[in-house]
Amino acid sequence: MPSFGIMTAPMQIDYHRLLPVWQEADTIPEIEHAWLFDHLMPIGGDPMGPALEGWTLLGALAAQTRRLRIGLMVTSNRFRPPAMLAKIATTVDIVADGRLDFGIGAGSRPSHPMARREYESHGLPFHDFAHSVGSLAEACTVIRRLWTEPEPFDFDGDYVRLVGAFGNPKPVQRPHPPILIGGRSSATLRVVAEHADLWNIPGGDIEDVVRRSALLDRYCTEIGRDPVTITRSIHLPVDYDAPAPTRTAIGQAIDAGFGHVVLGLPAPYPPHAAQWVAEELIATT
Repeated sequence: MPSFGIMTAPMQIDYHRLLPVWQEADTIPEIEHAWLFDHLMPIGGDPMGPALEGWTLLGALAAQTRRLRIGLMVTSNRFRPPAMLAKIATTVDIVADGRLDFGIGAGSRPSHPMARREYESHGLPFHDFAHSVGSLAEACTVIRRLWTEPEPFDFDGDYVRLVGAFGNPKPVQRPHPPILIGGRSSATLRVVAEHADLWNIPGGDIEDVVRRSALLDRYCTEIGRDPVTITRSIHLPVDYDAPAPTRTAIGQAIDAGFGHVVLGLPAPYPPHAAQWVAEELIATT
């Protein structure tokens, strides 16, 4: 059976309007997971509007929910050093009592000007895509080791260098929180094949989604991994006034083998938005 979740992008909205959506979803069994995004400035709507920091907000929502699996779709590996990110994620998993799904990706491409500006405005370097994918692979390795290894270790990679790295405490989940990697490029899919428990791709063009899934299958086979060990996840946008296209997209995604469906809810949210999702989208699948 497919699992369904919601994604509430924390931009153009405040905490006290987003929190009730998650708390309502937490009471609805049909909604199994909930997600935020990881941008430091809005990437849609008023460019001067509010945007809340994802991991801080996720920790707050972890403390205000009890059942939902939670995560960021997806963390930008460009924003935080991987050892620091491992510590942040461990803390959230502990607050959530073991409900974290660890979403990560290579970060925004330079072709997205609304996303690009947040790097310069926060003093963050913006390397080319080859650098971001290579550093993503090393970050996944380092983060997993910090979550699982009992003794300090050194790491001397092309992008990440650590001396005496050690994670304490460890996450609640054993051996570690599930790793979800988001992206569609062939280079990212090779990292997915090596490191991910779940793979997420934005929906829209189902034929392209199917081709990318088949490419991931091939990369898994090349390294001797069974492709079925990676759960296929898709993000689909929602229009409250016109749910029919989303219902169609859900059916197409499930038929294509995507058993993890994330429904993107735009702000402002209507009253009882989570219940609306359960009744108008999930129940009709």
